[in-house]
Amino acid sequence: MTEKTPRLIFMGTPDFAAAALRALIEAGHQVVCVYSQPPRPARRGQELKKSPVHLAASAAGIEVRTPATLKSAEEQAAFKNLKADLAVVAAYGLILPKAILEAPCLGCINIHASLLPRWRGAAPIHRALLAGDTETGITIMQMNEGLDTGAMLLKQAIPINPTDTAKTLHGRLQDLGARMVVEAVKGLQAGKLKAEPQPKEGATYAARLTREEGKVDWSEDAEQIARKTRAFNPWPGVFFETKGERIKILEAQAVPGEGEPGTLLNDTFAVACGAGALQLLRVQREGRAPMEGAAFLRGFSIKIGAKL
Repeated sequence: MTEKTPRLIFMGTPDFAAAALRALIEAGHQVVCVYSQPPRPARRGQELKKSPVHLAASAAGIEVRTPATLKSAEEQAAFKNLKADLAVVAAYGLILPKAILEAPCLGCINIHASLLPRWRGAAPIHRALLAGDTETGITIMQMNEGLDTGAMLLKQAIPINPTDTAKTLHGRLQDLGARMVVEAVKGLQAGKLKAEPQPKEGATYAARLTREEGKVDWSEDAEQIARKTRAFNPWPGVFFETKGERIKILEAQAVPGEGEPGTLLNDTFAVACGAGALQLLRVQREGRAPMEGAAFLRGFSIKIGAKL
């Protein structure tokens, strides 16, 4: 592949993937076609909204295809007819059948936001934060028919800061992934990258998030709930219900304290947990602006000793 610029297909959907697409274009790589999820209705049934990858490709004048599935023979033939040397995949959202994986002569590579084999699956950033991991990173891997089980081409770690949220960590990993995929394509083109099988030990699964996971269980340790507020920021968010209203916890920290789980301990909004207490620093009522926890208590009239 050293004698010519490889023909690339890019497959992705959200901002995380759009950053990688833009980096490949800016580096001068030949992206012959982009695949992305179909446009979705905006909030409350408004007009269809194109994905960030779709918009980035259109801005660069690249053809965009948005099939609902890649399982049909027609779609697989159309993909193969692009005669791509390599497909770059990042948070695409569709399973790639064997015929797709094998169509490019260099196969398909994926930008995965964890240090594989830890956190294979859909939500590696959130699960790393929830587990209290001290580092994460990006793995560029060859794709196979397994779930994030392919051989690794490049791997780079970054620390997880104590104040990191899913949003801040996502941003740092997005930038790292964009830089690394450019390096990976260059290395594959030159034949300089050697694939390394993933270790057999240490694999964990990062299950997709659900809204229900955001509901606080005060019987959990305060530190675990504090991690959840960071891991689920901005989505799905963490909340508790009191007086018939759902209150979002935007920022919190574990502090010393004891009592029956769910009990309001003081006027700074410390709530007893299974171990320790959680101080609610910033909260938000439904339909209201975010506010400091102590200010919320003054306006919401929850008495010390009350159960949330």
